[in-house]
Amino acid sequence: MGYSVDMEKKIDQLKTCAAAGDWPGALRIAARFPRLGADKARIERGWEAVARPAFMRQIGKDPDALLADGIAALKSRYSL
Repeated sequence: MGYSVDMEKKIDQLKTCAAAGDWPGALRIAARFPRLGADKARIERGWEAVARPAFMRQIGKDPDALLADGIAALKSRYSL
């Protein structure tokens, strides 16, 4: 019932995704973090652009721009 010592932390998973160029995966992980500070909206919108691009277009948002902004927020916040 105990936790394994080698369990990978979410932040480590995020950094692994980023290093592999899997930005959608990194955004998916980060969008669920409880404390994102000033970057919260940018990261969540970046993930929403990946998960629901058609909806973002319907509400007049550019999914590619939101994705790029979310990635920029991740890079800045986590020094990636």
